[in-house]
Order: sequence, then C-alpha cells, then structure tokens
Amino acid sequence: MVLVIEGLVYALAPSLVERLLEALRSLSIEQRRNLGLLTLVSGLLVLWIAKG
Repeated sequence: MVLVIEGLVYALAPSLVERLLEALRSLSIEQRRNLGLLTLVSGLLVLWIAKG
C-alpha cells in the first residue's frame, strides 16, 4: 500500500517531491529524526483510531 501511494505521488506531482526533498535536506539530522518520530506516532494513532 505504501508503494502504491508513493508511486502515485511521484507520478502525479514529481516537482512537489523535488521541493519536499530540498526542504528535508535543509533540516538538521535531529530535526529529521523528530519529524520521522512524529510521522510514526501519527500513523500509529490513525491506525489505532481506525481499528477502534
């Protein structure tokens, strides 16, 4: 499912992906780590709510 969604993003908005990658490059490693953890917790929360 993740590959399908990611593939759609690359197919439909490749310039948006480039801008997002540039924005990520400008973040420090600690900021990227925190963003990853926030994304992980958000995804788990969505799954928990959907399952509930």
